[in-house]
Amino acid sequence: MSPQRMTHLNPTFAELGVRDEIVRALSEDGKEHPFAIQELTMPMALAGDDLIGQARTGMGKTLAFGVPLLQRITTDPDRELSGIPRALVVVPTRELCLQVFSDLEIAAKYLTVGDRKLTVTSIYGGRPYEPQIEALQKGVDVVVGTPGRLLDLAQQGHLQLGGLSMLVLDEADEMLDLGFLPDIERILRQIPSERQAMLFSATMPDPIITLARTFMNQPTHIRAEAPHSAATHDTTEQFAYRAHALDKIEMVARILQAEGRGATMIFTRTKRTAQKVSDELAERGFKVGAVHGDLGQGAREKSLKAFRTGDVDVLVATDVAARGIDIDDITHVINYQIPEDEQAYVHRIGRTGRAGKTGIAVTLVDWDELPRWTMIDKALGLNTPDPAETYSSSPHLFEELNIPPDAAGTIGEPRKDRAAKRPPAEKKADRPVRNRNRRRTRGGESVAAHSPAAPADTGSPEAEEGSDGAPRRRRRRRPRKAAASTG
Repeated sequence: MSPQRMTHLNPTFAELGVRDEIVRALSEDGKEHPFAIQELTMPMALAGDDLIGQARTGMGKTLAFGVPLLQRITTDPDRELSGIPRALVVVPTRELCLQVFSDLEIAAKYLTVGDRKLTVTSIYGGRPYEPQIEALQKGVDVVVGTPGRLLDLAQQGHLQLGGLSMLVLDEADEMLDLGFLPDIERILRQIPSERQAMLFSATMPDPIITLARTFMNQPTHIRAEAPHSAATHDTTEQFAYRAHALDKIEMVARILQAEGRGATMIFTRTKRTAQKVSDELAERGFKVGAVHGDLGQGAREKSLKAFRTGDVDVLVATDVAARGIDIDDITHVINYQIPEDEQAYVHRIGRTGRAGKTGIAVTLVDWDELPRWTMIDKALGLNTPDPAETYSSSPHLFEELNIPPDAAGTIGEPRKDRAAKRPPAEKKADRPVRNRNRRRTRGGESVAAHSPAAPADTGSPEAEEGSDGAPRRRRRRRPRKAAASTG
């Protein structure tokens, strides 16, 4: 099934049985018709069934579980919301945590509990504990969090899991890849057995299937597309070129000048390469940010915010750091280094061609990457096992990607001039001028009475003025070594 936007023939959220307050909030956010995964899952989720939703990134999974979650906890006649968490959404990364939190807050805009608003909070690592503990103590209805921090706060007694009636595991395959499964199992042991559970994942590796069987009650498995269509990405045009490592940045600089290019993500396999590519593109005049593990959480959030608001239109990221980045308007994805395997490739290029839009994915394959690329190509049936040898000056690169013939390696002045941030000349100017005639003190009192009108340089290094104004010869001390040797 294609992930294109639903037409008027498809039901509205209201027709799927979603309560008026949520329909109103979604409508104000420009959402009136559900995507495929939402239309398929909502009737069962609203009825209280356990389910597994399988769809690639960008298919609208957040609302597929978010809307039923909000509706069921606010319409349960047997259990009123009391400020003890009633729903828990577990996600693999901080970035996805903030994204899901934002989406749920928007959908819950008009939901109330008695005379207060329904509260949603985010719990994730890389931030101080105190504000998160304070939020939990004030009372929270829905918690979105990453496994490590959730487990920490639960073990400290700040996060109560005994009142949950809804549990969601989002991007479960990513949690498996990041090694979070043991933490997930520890969390599952602390929550009530009587609750509704939903699991969402782009792929279904064996450990995830086993996990689902252990904590879910006869779940319905829903695919929003054919089993292999996640790999084909019908809305994304894919290109692969064999590129020389030293020419890749030149190629990227020209691809970024393609006609119709909007927000673009560039993927690397290492943190070092991500920063290097970001710095080099900034030197060439591109508005670029970076997201990788060597950056602090604050810097990563700042880069993501700039990318979302359009202050930068190129984001360079590693696979791990990019998990959870959920932006619909990305036009191009560039694989600067090829991914580890076919699943990572699917996740990467799934950033574009989303929500009914079309996209372009470009993969640059270095000579030493060719064996791994051949495996990815075969697994996904891309039919490009031996990409054409391509350089930044190759005519077919310009033609296929709609790059203007006059596109060069730079587009303007450096955007991020490090010299401007830390100018050596300015730093020196900020310091007071060193006066070689230092004021000498003895016993805390000055022995050099310089008048304000006195010149800065007295000329002779041998003489200083004494307290009486008469010249005094500077006393020279014998070196300790010499003194010791004479003794």
